[in-house]
Amino acid sequence: MSGHSKWAQIKRQKAAADAKRGQIFTKLGREITLAAQQGGGDAEANFRLRLAIQRAREANMPHENIERAIKRGLGGGEAATFEEIFYEGYGPGGAAILVEAMTNNRNRTAAEIRNVFARGGGNLGESGCVAWMFEPRGVITVETKGIDTDEVALLAIDAGAEDIKTEDNVVEIYTQPADLERVRRTLLEQKIAIIAAENALVPQTMLQLDEDDSAKVLRLLDKLEELDEVQRVYCNVDFAESALAKYAS
Repeated sequence: MSGHSKWAQIKRQKAAADAKRGQIFTKLGREITLAAQQGGGDAEANFRLRLAIQRAREANMPHENIERAIKRGLGGGEAATFEEIFYEGYGPGGAAILVEAMTNNRNRTAAEIRNVFARGGGNLGESGCVAWMFEPRGVITVETKGIDTDEVALLAIDAGAEDIKTEDNVVEIYTQPADLERVRRTLLEQKIAIIAAENALVPQTMLQLDEDDSAKVLRLLDKLEELDEVQRVYCNVDFAESALAKYAS
């Protein structure tokens, strides 16, 4: 998972620049709207909404934007109806790519995603072609600065975590989706700084690619994430540090 995790860190570093363009707020607002649409506007009773609001606050999304997104999901203000759709395909080198989108026009979104895959040297596949390679997990990312990583690992495992990975300046904690909130709250009660906590789709096995194909896949992933209606992109490539460093530069 190391290369995949490093790619996730690069994405978080880019979030500030995305926020300046407003794109990240659009994506977060759509996620809040869908969560409210599906489970109501009470964040205490709606775990998905609570996570979405938390992510919005971490990105410094204005409070009024959050409230407006909730109201849209409940049918107030400029009401909007979104549906969550997953698109699956392959990138250069046989990389498995899973795209999570939220849209009110599935035909338009499918056409845009298909075009990005084609331009990036990949192809959009049929439903189910790669989804079986990923499993739903809760993922909590903790900064290692000033903490005992062994102690964090023990706390997380006692609270229900299944796996812990430490790399560079972060600890990644993996849980079953239903256990994510319990583990997150346990860490917060111990004053442990959490960078991110979310439900994600984690590849069960990783694919190794050469530097050239890795760069092509990274470009494709970025192009997919630039689409307004794409919320998240998952990939099973274990990117080498040299490939990530070269791409980031």
